[in-house]
Amino acid sequence: MEIRKPEQLLNVTSLIIPGGESTTMAKLAEFHNLFPALREFVQMGKPVWGTCAGLIFLANKAIGQKTGGQELVGGLDCTVHRNYFGSQIQSFEAELTVPELACKEGGPETFRGVFIRAPAILEVGPGVDVLAECPVPSTNVLYSSSAVQIQEENSVPEEKVIVAIKQRNLLGTAFHPELTADTRWHSYFLKMASEAGEATSGSIVPAGGVDLSSYDGKPRIDLPIFQ
Repeated sequence: MEIRKPEQLLNVTSLIIPGGESTTMAKLAEFHNLFPALREFVQMGKPVWGTCAGLIFLANKAIGQKTGGQELVGGLDCTVHRNYFGSQIQSFEAELTVPELACKEGGPETFRGVFIRAPAILEVGPGVDVLAECPVPSTNVLYSSSAVQIQEENSVPEEKVIVAIKQRNLLGTAFHPELTADTRWHSYFLKMASEAGEATSGSIVPAGGVDLSSYDGKPRIDLPIFQ
């Protein structure tokens, strides 16, 4: 089910905040007074997955925003750069090493990440698990403290940037798993919901067009999508 009003969050147990235009999403959420309800949902320990713009929403801190910034839900102890990889025409795909995902869901230790005007995670707190990093050209790496682009290759501290994290009930991905045929991130999130004790006898709502109706023989749960 789609979540458009605060009271609708009372009827669901898990939430996906999808990609989109994060500034517009924030304005709509503010207009409909969704932020207090979303923050309470997170603080109650209910599973929430943010992809791309959804990741920005869940971050405690975001840089590279438009003039005036935007309101955040928060919960993920991290700093996100809003348009780290550039503009829309600089969207790309990359093979990501995902050992945690492979351990939990099987399959190869790589995942094809689809990045569309994507953010990136510049730094994380001590309670955050890093699930995937993406190689980047050395001159594109940003210092989180200044967000200044590095021009001298020898001065760059690293050549990878974090693109997927987990912290307790929260999952964040800078890429779009729903645009691939690999549903392991979806099943990973379903298991997070089950482990949180929030599973219900409802039916799965396909996320991003991915059919999960026969998911692993496990109890089906509702996955509301905030748009």
